Amino acid sequence: MELKSNIPDGPIEKKWDKHKFDMRLVNPANKRKYKVIVVGTGLAGASASASLAELGYQVECFCYQDSPRRAHSIAAQGGVNAAKNYHNDGDSIFRLFYDTIKGGDFRAREANVYRLAQVSNDIIDQCVAQGVPFAREYGGLLDNRSFGGAQVSRTFYARGQTGQQLLLGAYQAMMRQVGLKAIKMYPRHEMQELIIIDGAARGVVVRDMVTGEISVRMADAILLATGGYGNVMYLATYAKGCNGTAIWRAYKKGAAFANPCFTQIHPTCIPVTGDHQSKLTLMSESLRNDGRIWVPLQGKDRAKPPGDIPEDARDYYLERKYPSFGNLAPRDISSRAAKQVCDEGRGVGSAGLGVYLDFADAVNRLGKDKVDEKYGNLFEMYERITGEDPYKTPMRIFPATHYTMGGIWVDYNLMSAIPGLFVLGEANFSDHGANRLGASALMQGLADGYFVAPCTVGNYLAGLKPNSTPPTDCPEAKDAIASTQNHIKALMSINGKETPTEFHRALGKIMWEYCGMARNEAMLKKALALIPELRERFWKNLRITGSGDEVNQTLEQAGRVADFLELGELMCLDALERRESCGGHFREEWQTGEGEAQRDDDNFCHVAAWEYKGLNNRPMRHAEPLNFEYAHLAARSYK
Repeated sequence: MELKSNIPDGPIEKKWDKHKFDMRLVNPANKRKYKVIVVGTGLAGASASASLAELGYQVECFCYQDSPRRAHSIAAQGGVNAAKNYHNDGDSIFRLFYDTIKGGDFRAREANVYRLAQVSNDIIDQCVAQGVPFAREYGGLLDNRSFGGAQVSRTFYARGQTGQQLLLGAYQAMMRQVGLKAIKMYPRHEMQELIIIDGAARGVVVRDMVTGEISVRMADAILLATGGYGNVMYLATYAKGCNGTAIWRAYKKGAAFANPCFTQIHPTCIPVTGDHQSKLTLMSESLRNDGRIWVPLQGKDRAKPPGDIPEDARDYYLERKYPSFGNLAPRDISSRAAKQVCDEGRGVGSAGLGVYLDFADAVNRLGKDKVDEKYGNLFEMYERITGEDPYKTPMRIFPATHYTMGGIWVDYNLMSAIPGLFVLGEANFSDHGANRLGASALMQGLADGYFVAPCTVGNYLAGLKPNSTPPTDCPEAKDAIASTQNHIKALMSINGKETPTEFHRALGKIMWEYCGMARNEAMLKKALALIPELRERFWKNLRITGSGDEVNQTLEQAGRVADFLELGELMCLDALERRESCGGHFREEWQTGEGEAQRDDDNFCHVAAWEYKGLNNRPMRHAEPLNFEYAHLAARSYK
C-alpha cells in the first residue's frame, strides 16, 4: 500500500486555491450522467449530498435513522469555529490553523488543517444565508465565545444547540434536492459491505432495517460520512446507534485505518452512576467559559456539601496549573487533570469520580438572567438528568469518551486508499491530530461537505466515462450480497446465551480500563490478550432473537459489536506501537516530570495507517511522514 497525500505545491495559503483551479471539471450537462452514493446524513453527509445535487449529480443517500434529522450531529452543543475576528482580539486564519495544529499535538497534516481554517469563514456565511439562528450581540452582529485551546473568541453558537441548528440548515438544503428528485433518500438502511470493481469503489450493500431486505446500490463514487467509532468504549457521549461498521467494512476491503488509538476524552460529562447506563451525557465545553472547575484541597472534605467548603479549602486546579488558559485548557489536558485529582482521593460524588463545575461567580458577576440566556437549556438538561439545580449546587462532571480523531486514511482530496471512496467528517483522520479542539468537529464536517468534496469528487469523476455506472447484477455485486447474507446467517445461527449488549459492555470495560485516559505497555498487552478471548466467546455464545427478515435491533447491534470487537483490538495495537505520548494518547512511560505528554518527534512524527491482512493476521503498519514548515514543532504548553 502506497500512501500518497497528494498535497499541492506552493505556499500554504495558496495551495487550496491553486489546487481548485488545477482540478478537472465535469461539464454541467454531463454531471447528471454520474451517480454518487453518500452514506450518512450528519453535517458532513447532508452538506455533501445537498452540494453535489445542487451541482447536478445524481445522489443516493442512506442513513440508519428514521429521519436524516436524527444524525448525531444534532447533539453537538457548544459551537463552530471560524476566523472572522469579529471581536478584534487578534484572530486570523493563520492563528486558527496554528491553534488547531498545536491542539492536535503536531500530529495532523499541515495542508489539510490550513484549508480547514481557510474555509471556516465561508461556513459561517453559508449557514447564515440558510437561516441558522446564531447568537447575536445587541448591535446585530454575530456573537462569539471562547473554547478550550484558544485565547481568542472565535466560536459561533446558538445557545447550547448549535449542532441541531446547523444540521437543520444542511437538512433543509438536502431535502430541497430530495423534493427536486435530485437526491433519492433511503432512511432506515444500514450499509453492510463496500463493492470494489477493478480496484475502485463502485457500490454498497445495504440492509433495509424494516423489512430485512438486502440490496445493492451502484455508483461512480462513494462518500462515507458515518461519524466516529467511540462507542467501542460502550459508555460514551455518542448516540447509542453510532457505530464504526461502514468504515470498518471499508478498511477490510483495502482502505487504510489511520491513528485508531487517537480517542478523545471530554472533561465535562455527567459522571457514571452505575452499570444500568447505556450511554453518557455531555455538558458543553462552552460552560467552561463561565464555570470554574474545582475539588476540595483535602480528600477528607470530598463528602461535604460544596457550599460547606470555603474558598481557601478549594483547589481550582486548572487555574493553578495552567494560568494562561485556566478552565479553557484543551480537552485532553483537562481530562487528565481531572483524573489525577480523583486518583489522589479528592474526587466528589458517591464514587469519588467527579469534579465540580461551579457557576456561583458567574451568577454573581452577570446575573442569573444572563447566565440563563447563554446556557439555560444546558442547565435544564443537567437538572432533568441529575435532579440537582446547577444554579444552586455546582455541576458534577467527569471525563468520558466523546470523539475519535482516528479514522479512514484520506489524501488531500479526502479520497481513501481505494480510488473512488471518499471519507468525510469524523469518519476520516485528517484534521485534528492527536486531540480535537472544541468547536472543530462541526467546522470539519461542514468544510468537507460544502466546500471540499464537491470539488474533489468532481475532479475524480472527470476521469470516468459518463453513464458507466456498473449494473447491480454484476459478479462483484452478487458476491457482496452473498457475503452479507452469510455474515448475517452466521450471527443468527450461533444460538448461544449472551446478548450483544453483554459482549459490548464487556469490551467497553476492557477498553476503558486498559486503553482509556492512560495506557502503558502492560495494560495494552493485557487488552490484546483479553479481546481475542472475548471475540471467540462472542462467536460461540451470542444469542439473537427474532429473524433477519424483519425489524431486529438485536441483529443490528450484534453486527456492530462484531466489528467493535475487531476494531478495539486494532486500537490497542496502534496504542502499543506508538511509543510516545501525544494529545489523547497518553502512554504512562512517556511523560514529563510535571505529568504532561511527552512526544517523540524523531520516531513518531507520522500518521500510522494500518492495512488489513485478513482475520487473525496482524495488520501491516504504514507511516506517512508529517512535515511542519509553517507550524514548527514545539513542546505543547498551555501554562
